[in-house]
Amino acid sequence: MAPPPSASMPLTQRLMALAQTLQFGWFAGHLTLIFCTLRYGLSYLTFNFYSRWARFSYRTAFVAAAATYGIVVYKAYRARARAGSRQPGGALALAGDENVQYLVMAIVWLFSRQMPLALLPFTVYSIFHVATYTRANLIPTFQPPQAVPSTGASPGGRPMTKSSPLADTIGRFVKQYYDLSMTVVAGLEILLLFRIFFSALIFTKGSWILLGVYIIFFRARVSQSSFVQGVVGQIVARGDALVANQSTPPVVRQIWHTVKGLVSQAADATDINRYVGSQQPGMKKAQ
Repeated sequence: MAPPPSASMPLTQRLMALAQTLQFGWFAGHLTLIFCTLRYGLSYLTFNFYSRWARFSYRTAFVAAAATYGIVVYKAYRARARAGSRQPGGALALAGDENVQYLVMAIVWLFSRQMPLALLPFTVYSIFHVATYTRANLIPTFQPPQAVPSTGASPGGRPMTKSSPLADTIGRFVKQYYDLSMTVVAGLEILLLFRIFFSALIFTKGSWILLGVYIIFFRARVSQSSFVQGVVGQIVARGDALVANQSTPPVVRQIWHTVKGLVSQAADATDINRYVGSQQPGMKKAQ
């Protein structure tokens, strides 16, 4: 993330310099997504799912999501172009970039039937991105760090500065709740898989195509996210414990082991790391 504008500049110039960066557009996109989700949530709670404002908020949220992840993908491409390097692993490695995956899913959700649950993983990510940007860029722009008088030199010979208490509070919030929130996102993405599968079972229009696309996306998440792996592991362990119970009918136990074996074989056959290698430099954390 780019540093905030120089503290020697007037506030107006600092704000102008900040607003002219792609990173600010990225921040604005995440902030828009949060506000649109809140507005859609209000319509959802009042059972106005398909009102004009609800439809506008839902679609705008995914436009904002596509814009934010598009900015990250573009910046990564531009950085490689300037360095004269190519994407390691080619198209498969590009598909393994988490930002590309979320960009594709944002576009898919934008043109699919409304599914409120799909907004939540994006919103959780946006909350942390907005918090991080506010701490690292917005607060230092409005309130530049103040030099602290010191009798000794700071490490590296740099002058010691005092950060904003608000920035420190945001930093503690991000550090304390990040892992828990990513686990929640993993759970939401698994729940969303079952939600789409249920829609496919009742033959909702376009649900089978959506299910196929989402399975590909989710397979990549399982491969790359330790949080998704952890939640999936917990679900499998819970299933093993249930079928191990003496009261479980043998046919149910056999079905469970058969399904688990088939899923495991499919997961091994579709592991993208087998084709592009383990976590390539081109694979970026979702931003």
